Amino acid sequence: MKKITLGFSTCPNDTFIFDAMVHKKIDTEGLDFDIIMGDVEELNHKAINNELDVTKISYYAYSKIFQKYLILDSGSALGYKNGPLLISKFKIYPDEVNDLKIAIPGFNTTANLLFSIAYPKVGNKIEYLFSDIEEAVLSNEVDAGLIIHENRFTYEKKGLRKIVDFGEYWEKETGLPIPLGGIAVNRGLDEEIRHKINRILKRSIEFAFEDPKSAYPFIKQYAQEMEEEIIYKHIELYVNEFTKDLGKAGRKAINELYKRAISLGILPEINQEIFLSEKI
Repeated sequence: MKKITLGFSTCPNDTFIFDAMVHKKIDTEGLDFDIIMGDVEELNHKAINNELDVTKISYYAYSKIFQKYLILDSGSALGYKNGPLLISKFKIYPDEVNDLKIAIPGFNTTANLLFSIAYPKVGNKIEYLFSDIEEAVLSNEVDAGLIIHENRFTYEKKGLRKIVDFGEYWEKETGLPIPLGGIAVNRGLDEEIRHKINRILKRSIEFAFEDPKSAYPFIKQYAQEMEEEIIYKHIELYVNEFTKDLGKAGRKAINELYKRAISLGILPEINQEIFLSEKI
């Protein structure tokens, strides 16, 4: 059997959940994986080009590839109080956001989709690598920046301030967990293989929960600038029960995200089942 191409990011939440799977600390049911790691926006583009069998995907990017991929039950990043933040050097009121020049971590990111739902009239957005956004704000290249990942824990120390917390915005609007990213599997794979991958990933996540320090060397390899305390804060923020299994609440949150974006004309209709079917 050919190797399954597997894409995920270098962020601690991904290296944490995939460690046991890629290093065969668990039963991989005979599957081997060819690993491709990169920034989430890089992976989004690879998925849009149909280059990967399985990949981490922003939920905004998934809306562009739903005809080619399904969302796995395991591996998603959803939760409460863990959404993207809009930050600036100066005090800016939320009703002033429409007129700003804003750094975003990629047009295909869920952060940008959430921002577009909340502020559909903003037109001046510039793409940056997510880790460069704080510096872009500090150097006055932009008026404000949309930050994700570990930058939530560092922006205040750099003298930056929060304008909008999109996790709070989403939860107030919907009462649902905020859906950020998931794991997509290519529809071209055999159904049995798709379910096998879902089982293996769930097993890998359960292993990580049972032995959180086991993955630390793999995590640290790709998070060299981060202190251990920040690494585990990051993991705690993005890895939770929804990561093990989306469940009804997780699926409802993802459907609500798309429903709102479609109603605003940001996304076209999604006319296919998007979730991996239950195994009969």
